[in-house]
Amino acid sequence: MTDVSIPNYDKNNMPKTTKSAVLEKVFDIDMKDTKLKEMGPTDVLIKVVAVGICGSDVHYYDQGHIGNFVVKKPLILGHESSGVIVAVGDKVTKFKRGDRVAMEPGVPCGHCEACRTGHYNLCPNMQFMATPPVNGDLTQFIVYPQDFVYPIPENVSYEEATLNEPLSVGVHATQKLGVDVGSSVLISGMGPIGLLAILAAKAHGADQIIVSDAEQSRLDVAKKLGATNAVNIKNADVLDTVKTLTNGVGVDYAIEASGTVPGEQTSLHALKRGGKVAYIGVPTTDQTPLDVPFMTDHETTIMGIFRYCNNYQTGLKILAKNTKLVDNLLTNFYPLDQTKAALEKSRTDKSNSIKVIIYPNEQLRK
Repeated sequence: MTDVSIPNYDKNNMPKTTKSAVLEKVFDIDMKDTKLKEMGPTDVLIKVVAVGICGSDVHYYDQGHIGNFVVKKPLILGHESSGVIVAVGDKVTKFKRGDRVAMEPGVPCGHCEACRTGHYNLCPNMQFMATPPVNGDLTQFIVYPQDFVYPIPENVSYEEATLNEPLSVGVHATQKLGVDVGSSVLISGMGPIGLLAILAAKAHGADQIIVSDAEQSRLDVAKKLGATNAVNIKNADVLDTVKTLTNGVGVDYAIEASGTVPGEQTSLHALKRGGKVAYIGVPTTDQTPLDVPFMTDHETTIMGIFRYCNNYQTGLKILAKNTKLVDNLLTNFYPLDQTKAALEKSRTDKSNSIKVIIYPNEQLRK
């Protein structure tokens, strides 16, 4: 793996500020020195090496809000990240200086009912990076609790480790659905989450993985990752294809990651009787019509997927087994001071970009 420089910091010699990419308002990114949080006894100081741009970052950049989450004051974007530990608190037991790590971007309260019953992703007090008003990690350094930091496997690069955040969503979906050995799965929408859901479905034993999207370049990547059939919705009907491939029965499971109304409906109707669908993508409309007679007649199980819970380490293990495959998703690389250009690339060029990476410190790839 590529080596990066490790500053000589400790608890008595900590930086006070960090250079950050700050969203001032819609389409306005500014480079600023922002205040660094004081390190507590169980915190670590991380030099952020790589950050992946997520669709949510783009939405905050060009829309200023996602649902009820509104950017009301300057916000540091970014939540798909990896880095190296450069200092540790007095009571840190899991890590040492020089450890390569990935950061799970949501820190729950640990006390509410959701947290106490093992569903911390539903914590109403969640502090999730780059979700207003919580700052993200498009910054050179970040102080973070050791309990939400995970070692990067030796054969996984910093850039590949950033993919663990979207991969963990797919892992959560496959686990909630109960995807099992020999099963069939439809995955709708080949953005990074949909693409990485292919690896999650494979890891849980799926035998037939049908994917759909309107971008042929992304469907080509999906085939490389292990999709058995790829449907370009511009040229073919997804439901007809699913019926043909499953002898008219339908798939066991569906994962909807496109966030489109047609995708939401198609994923439901592609199910066999007794099938299960997980909705990851969020449509821009307030409500999505669903076929209730179909659901009752087929006794379908429908579930929403919100981020992930207790599977960040599982995602890293899957990445470690698929490094050559996931490298196909890493398409564009920018330094921190070109964050606006990186966001524009992700926003406007879906044919030629899948995962855009920003380097808050030294640039490792061009």
